Amino acid sequence: MVPSMRVRILNTSFAVTDCHTRLPFRFGMNTMTWAPTLTARVELEGEGGKAIGHSADLLVPKWFEKDPAKSLQQDVEGLMQSATAAARVAQTERLESVFELWWRTYKERVHGQPLDASDRLLRGFGVALVERAVMDAACRLAQVSFFDALKQDLFRIQPALVYPELCDWSLAESLPDQPRRTIAVRHTVGLLDDLRVSDIDPAQRIEDGLPQALEEDIQAYGLQWFKLKLCGDREVDLPRTLAFGEVLKEHARPDARFTVDGNEQFADLDLLVTFLKDLARQPGGSWLVERLLYIEQPLPRAVSLDSAAKSGLAALAEIAPVILDEADHGIEAFPRALELGYGGVSIKNCKGVFRALLNRGLCEKRGAFQSGEDLTNLGVLALQQDLCTMAALGLGHVERNGHHYFRGLDHLSRSEANSAQEHHPGLWTQADGGHRLKIEEGRLDLTSLPGVGFGYSNTIDWESRTPLEDWTFQER
Repeated sequence: MVPSMRVRILNTSFAVTDCHTRLPFRFGMNTMTWAPTLTARVELEGEGGKAIGHSADLLVPKWFEKDPAKSLQQDVEGLMQSATAAARVAQTERLESVFELWWRTYKERVHGQPLDASDRLLRGFGVALVERAVMDAACRLAQVSFFDALKQDLFRIQPALVYPELCDWSLAESLPDQPRRTIAVRHTVGLLDDLRVSDIDPAQRIEDGLPQALEEDIQAYGLQWFKLKLCGDREVDLPRTLAFGEVLKEHARPDARFTVDGNEQFADLDLLVTFLKDLARQPGGSWLVERLLYIEQPLPRAVSLDSAAKSGLAALAEIAPVILDEADHGIEAFPRALELGYGGVSIKNCKGVFRALLNRGLCEKRGAFQSGEDLTNLGVLALQQDLCTMAALGLGHVERNGHHYFRGLDHLSRSEANSAQEHHPGLWTQADGGHRLKIEEGRLDLTSLPGVGFGYSNTIDWESRTPLEDWTFQER
């Protein structure tokens, strides 16, 4: 048993890396062609000495706040300010545990805000970024892996402090004996993505050695799990969904399954019920609906937890369960969602690892489920720490899209990319002058992740990043 540790953050630094897409990625109201990655570096002091921990996230605009009045610069800088504000709160006197440090920071930054505040998800982002770096440092201080830290309760998690109904629930006892060694990729099909090679405008064809159209992705990676983005316009969604089904029939395995992401685009759940029933009546549509696993966040977040949603959720549940994503703005959200009839909730490290772990307890208590979703995670830190969370919770598949819209590890220095491939050869391979994610038979190899720390054994080339205070936003 690893002893608990009283901890104190000595210093937190942030640095930025500009990342450019190989393909434009449209989700909801935004089309992304570039975004910065923010990396956090925490120096943590515990009873056993000091250790450095890292975490990172792509600063995806127009997801945490979908405010059309805000510019991309305001969105990106808001995420950066969320991280620095969380770091100021977290860097305090010595506390009894990592969990207490998180809970104190979360309460000040998020929990004290009104439930209808539009920036709760934004505030939570910064808390989650600092939280993961602290977890990494604590694991390195104790010389254990993230999974072993959970099983041995290194962080001293107190579920009942957040959810009293979990007073008799133990995370360590709930987790599997070992983290998953592989996980299936659930491939995202974005709103701008070409389904067939014949759909690609010759002027937009990318010759970089990676697949571009969906049928190429299936053939290259052996995919059998998918996630289809919807825009909420029946005249667009219906023919595209049917065309998506035709590609699956032709190229994917017979046991292929998919989810749909409503992207907050349905003002009324009855419209989505009608759409899915119409889909089932189309040639090939019933075959597709039978393979639908669940529906992600169809309602705008502002009304997702209103009582008026209950009847629509019940009607949708007869087709497929609905999960919460953007409306999961804080610890109050998921219990309320379960009362209304939601079937589950997404896991994203950018919303918080402790929150995901506690939501596991609520799922077990109330018969719900968790799904692994992606916010375009890029290697090494964001992707591998996210995969660590999924592996610890025992999920069988997870949405992945960063490898499709960005080119491998091109955003990192050559030395860091080479180190990642050396230490995590099951996840990264050298190809076409760079490093790409290794997906074989539709799966990722996670066997290199349970080393000391949170998800990575390679060297982090901190000096190759731009210090946050020196970075400036430029329209791209």
